[in-house]
Amino acid sequence: MAHRVNETDAARIARFRPASGMETPRFAGVASFMRLPCRDPGAAEGVEIGLVGIPFDGATTNRPGARLGPRGVREASTGTRAINHASGIAPYALAACADLGDVPVNPVDAAETCRRIEAFMLGLAGAGIVPLSVGGDHLVTYPILRALGRGRPLGLVHIDAHSDTDDHQYGGTRLTHGTPFRRAVEDGVLDPRRCVQVGIRGSMDAADERDWACAQGIRVVTMEEAAARGMPEVAAEARAVVGAGPTYLSFDIDSLDPAYAPGTGTPEIGGLTTREALALLRSLRGLDLVGADLVEVAPPLDPSGLTALTGGQLAFEILCLLADSVAARRAARRESDQTTENR
Repeated sequence: MAHRVNETDAARIARFRPASGMETPRFAGVASFMRLPCRDPGAAEGVEIGLVGIPFDGATTNRPGARLGPRGVREASTGTRAINHASGIAPYALAACADLGDVPVNPVDAAETCRRIEAFMLGLAGAGIVPLSVGGDHLVTYPILRALGRGRPLGLVHIDAHSDTDDHQYGGTRLTHGTPFRRAVEDGVLDPRRCVQVGIRGSMDAADERDWACAQGIRVVTMEEAAARGMPEVAAEARAVVGAGPTYLSFDIDSLDPAYAPGTGTPEIGGLTTREALALLRSLRGLDLVGADLVEVAPPLDPSGLTALTGGQLAFEILCLLADSVAARRAARRESDQTTENR
């Protein structure tokens, strides 16, 4: 379904379009997400979708490197263009998008970093800005959910090799990249009955990780089940699980088979192909998405640059979904206001 944008909104949105590759070469200038204009988060008036880097991997329990994910994805995303050829979505014509820089993380303190991320995201939420974050390890999703899920728990579409519902303690901390969704459910910012995880596979430290998730009502679709059923059927179930309520999308690059994304901290063989990932994401169009992230891209672990390139293109696909959601909510508000005026 295409969303119409009135002339006033179109003029405002046009101020935030990326630099055209026909005006300046894509390899020139300062790299920003999708070549979008850069704005300070405290002076982002008019921005509807804020792309944010979270350069933190201090909660990684295996191979580090995801702290450089935002920088790598920025560089690799400069090749994206204006229109999604498959869905027809033109995100920069639907919503005002900007690169809002990086969260000022503390690279050696996970708890402090979580506080900083939550405060940053609360500021965006207060300004009505929908975040698309690029990490960083998967712990960064936890404070984002704490910020966006205040007042009402969110639904979740989580695409990953790992359930990230562990309860491990390292040196007394329960904050690792394997625990974000357990912590979020415990805090009441995620509704587990509206959560679906797709692509889960690989060995586990303890059965409790998956047993706990299932006991809470989280729908866990293993990679084996997804492969047997096919992406259209899995996507249809995911849409049914989260329903029409506000939903968050979290995409871990290790959901992909390492053949397509070797630059990640905890790779697992037997994963999604990039073609399957694209089909899955595009099938989520129409959900009420209030935020999203792409995590665990670790450029130092992939000198070829393939993982960062893949991350940049997946981030564009996710941006298309968010822009479509923003435009749908704007249209619904306008219709509601018009109905109220006519009474």
